[in-house]
Amino acid sequence: MSTELQGQIAAREAEIASLREELDETNKGVVALYAELDDKAAALREATELKSRFLSYMSHEFRTPLTSMSSITGILLSRLDGPLTPEQQKQVEFIRSSARELTEMVNDLLDLAKVEAGRITISPEWFEMVDLFSALRGMFKPIVANSSVSLVFDEPKGDIKLYTDDKKLSQILRNFISNALKFTPVGEVRVTARILDDDLVEFAVADTGIGIAPEHVPNLFADFIQLDVRLQRRLRGSGLGLSLARKFAELLGGKVAVESELGKGSRFSVVLPMRLGDASATRASA
Repeated sequence: MSTELQGQIAAREAEIASLREELDETNKGVVALYAELDDKAAALREATELKSRFLSYMSHEFRTPLTSMSSITGILLSRLDGPLTPEQQKQVEFIRSSARELTEMVNDLLDLAKVEAGRITISPEWFEMVDLFSALRGMFKPIVANSSVSLVFDEPKGDIKLYTDDKKLSQILRNFISNALKFTPVGEVRVTARILDDDLVEFAVADTGIGIAPEHVPNLFADFIQLDVRLQRRLRGSGLGLSLARKFAELLGGKVAVESELGKGSRFSVVLPMRLGDASATRASA
């Protein structure tokens, strides 16, 4: 073997040894990085759990005084303890309205804590769509009775049955309808349902309200998001309604969507499988 060839072999072996050392160092770095990521993931899980515990604890603690406030104002407004002056009635009604708003916020926080902790229970059962619309109509009738907004329910004809969690679906639609009524000073809010195919159904709530600017649309379903508009600043809320609607829809195998034009109105929708657990419907809606 020539001296030149031996030199080339030695150089190649030295190069391989150097590469092996670099590879060993890289592997050690990767192992250290994975360990650091595991530590950060554990810390993040702990922080999330602590936040969920805090939200759950505070929600429960707020519920007791709020329930008392609602009960006391109900007694006062029923005149069981005597008549009220017009000004007293106005103030008591204000207290009751504020207590209801705070109760809704507390319920949203409690639901958020349950979702993040994985403690939300899905209880599917068969029910008819006409019963769902009837319950929603009765729920919102007192709210729109003397308002300048028309609430219209367009339900599909026939006996259409769904197999899903009707309480979660009702909560999604209640959030959509409440938001639509809140941001539609004058006009119409229309609730519709249509069968997309044999496996999917779409519920939609369309309004003729103030609409949403395009730059705000991508963040609508995030936690604690409220629009920075004049009407929004006059109305209170937790900023959790749409976020919970999205999370509930995902738990039911579906998805939410929004279409809006500033000054002309919005359309919020949820697409769900007609039978919870239907693999083909879930894939189609994902």
